Amino acid sequence: MSSELTDHQKGLIAVCFAALLWSTGGLFIKLISLSPYAILSLRALFSAALFGIWFRKRVFQWSWNIFLVSVFYCGLVICFVISTKITTAANAIFLQYTAPIYLILLEPVLFRFKLERINILTVIVCFLGMGLFFMGDLEVGDMRGNVLALASGVFLAALMLAQRFNPPDRHEAAIFQGNMLVAVFFFPAVLQGPAPTLPEWGMLAFLGLVQLGLGYVLFTYGLKRVPAFESSLIAMLEPVLNPVWVLIGYGEKPAGTAIAGGLVIVAMLVVRTLIQERRNYLQRRLAA
Repeated sequence: MSSELTDHQKGLIAVCFAALLWSTGGLFIKLISLSPYAILSLRALFSAALFGIWFRKRVFQWSWNIFLVSVFYCGLVICFVISTKITTAANAIFLQYTAPIYLILLEPVLFRFKLERINILTVIVCFLGMGLFFMGDLEVGDMRGNVLALASGVFLAALMLAQRFNPPDRHEAAIFQGNMLVAVFFFPAVLQGPAPTLPEWGMLAFLGLVQLGLGYVLFTYGLKRVPAFESSLIAMLEPVLNPVWVLIGYGEKPAGTAIAGGLVIVAMLVVRTLIQERRNYLQRRLAA
């Protein structure tokens, strides 16, 4: 019996590690004492450097589609990092994962197909879950952070839609150029603020090279070997683990209503993915 891993198993491991790496972002953003704008710039510089070395000529392509995706990417990371700084990491990541809701609402309009009942139910349940984040005694920072986290979900949905019109060999170019835009735009914050300490330089390098850069490389490697529905389910490890690392490493406890809201959103998205895959499986069997 061969002990060698199959391509599918390698893909599963890669996607799992990608989700684990992505989930560490909240902790290090919290631990670094710099402003969110300085973090954005330096993290983006490290990430762009890795993309330039790893993908080489592919990142220097240009088209309007690439530019559009890079702009949406900028909006995504800007809103996420700032929201993580001013509200709880749990709120920031769970509300970012509302992106599928906007896709469910936009896709029937853009591609002219009927909104299915499971999608209507998903939207209703997820909106109820989102409402839990805005219950209780919220401070001004919490409210602003929650709104920015919701905006990051909108940008993520827009990025996912725009990437559909962007050829696969240009995806890395869009992310690289988005990182360069963020790095340049917010670099004045690096010059005006305090210099990072040596441990902070290490955390910034980790965020750019490993959390973002290597996470992306592993996820794209896994996507080529694992069905999309499996990848999307495994990626749900990110919002689940993100607040866990922040609790362990930073001591931040999210509100009970936020935990409940996040679990409602993640659970509904998992159920929807499983139902859709079951339906697709039955259709494939009938067509065979």
